[in-house]
Amino acid sequence: MKENSLQQFVKLVPFLGSMLGPDYEIVLHDLAADPPSVIAIANQHVSGRNIGAPLTNHAMQLIADKAYKKQDWDLNYRGQAENGKVLRCSTLFIKDDDGELVGLLCINFDDSRYRDLSERIFALCHPDEYATQNISINAAPFKSAAEDNEQESFYNSISSAIDDALIAVMNSSQVPAERLTQDEKVKILQLLEERGIFMLKGVIPIVAQKLASSPASIYRYLNKIKLEGRPRSS
Repeated sequence: MKENSLQQFVKLVPFLGSMLGPDYEIVLHDLAADPPSVIAIANQHVSGRNIGAPLTNHAMQLIADKAYKKQDWDLNYRGQAENGKVLRCSTLFIKDDDGELVGLLCINFDDSRYRDLSERIFALCHPDEYATQNISINAAPFKSAAEDNEQESFYNSISSAIDDALIAVMNSSQVPAERLTQDEKVKILQLLEERGIFMLKGVIPIVAQKLASSPASIYRYLNKIKLEGRPRSS
């Protein structure tokens, strides 16, 4: 795929946004950017993001897992924007001629207007008490990324993405960062690497501060993980 081939998808973003309507957010990520980020977006009110926003936790996980090697898209997974909206999301993997991933085209659907309408109709045909208790019977409670890393979270900044990933992986540790052993820190770094967090620019100093370590130590631990080729965590 030629160097500027994402330009054809840049034009596709506003087209799809206008055609599908205001409840559909269309997002194009350029993975060659440093760091990978949004380069085109339509109907950004859906998630509240803008051009330059970083990858989501789900996108980083897909890239880290090399899911694009086995499939061309990932359909109908659940996401949550920073503004609290729950979205139905799908991602198209954009690959070059060698099959390497160069971009992501994402469509995120906000069905809140339709759910509100269906709940109003539901309430019309049932007693108030029954409607109150059962109106959201088909909507499972949303879990945060810290509780379920298979659900997608949208970020306006890299710092938000880093904080979310750290909260998720450090929930397994019940001791303060300054009391973590080297092996415990290496385990946390391994989990962060599996989530693809280290593809974000400027992440090392922030992670070092959170783990009460020096950036040099973090680099050393990451090299150790790479050299040992540790198996992925279960």
